Amino acid sequence: MLRNASQPDPVQKMSRAPLYKRVLLKVSGEALMGNRDYGLDIAVLKNIAEDIRDVVALGVEVCMVIGGGNIFRGVAGASAGMDRTQADAMGMLATVMNALAMQNWLEKLGVPTRVQSAIPMASLCEPFIRRRAMRHMEKGRVVIFAAGTGNPFFTTDTAAALRANEMACDALLKGTQVDGVYSADPRKNPNAERYTTITYLDVLSRDLAVMDAAAISLARENKLPIVVFNIHEPGAFTAVMNGEGKFTTVVDP
Repeated sequence: MLRNASQPDPVQKMSRAPLYKRVLLKVSGEALMGNRDYGLDIAVLKNIAEDIRDVVALGVEVCMVIGGGNIFRGVAGASAGMDRTQADAMGMLATVMNALAMQNWLEKLGVPTRVQSAIPMASLCEPFIRRRAMRHMEKGRVVIFAAGTGNPFFTTDTAAALRANEMACDALLKGTQVDGVYSADPRKNPNAERYTTITYLDVLSRDLAVMDAAAISLARENKLPIVVFNIHEPGAFTAVMNGEGKFTTVVDP
């Protein structure tokens, strides 16, 4: 099922209640760089944290997975000659750094937050414990899952799909650099078509850059909707939860 942006989408209308009660927000590490070439842009962190705060204020239970590509990418390290397992371990540690940075800004805004790592590091954060994470969310705390799945060869996209299913989330929200899924990169092709709704199989068969194949397959197997939107648009996360703004939903018909 494909629906382009010129066709009406009944899902994307204003609703009195948020579209979803419990969601996982996936943000890439690169999204935290802003206009920098490396590391963290504090203004970007603050803006994303403010949007999360506003979604929590709607009564939505939120958890997060943040990538580490702004600091170190395991795949890049491996392509440069590093052992892939070691390189991926370094990448997982980078995600912990980003998780702690996001926790800092959320708590500055008064949002109670917990970081849970798939790699135990008790002096910094909690270990990943599913029932404890669910309890935190039920109490209104934002839970940030760090260190991916804790295993090499798996991306943070796959970790996001895994944690979203473990937490019984209603949807996986993918915050990207563009406002949905396109037929091609709209930053390179001005004629690229944006979809409001697309199926998992279409994403896979067309090799669209939404998430890696393992994450898409895991979401499809568990009927987990994936909602793609522009994380850099102020208030976009809140707008999506209200059924407003521009976004694409990946779901079976």
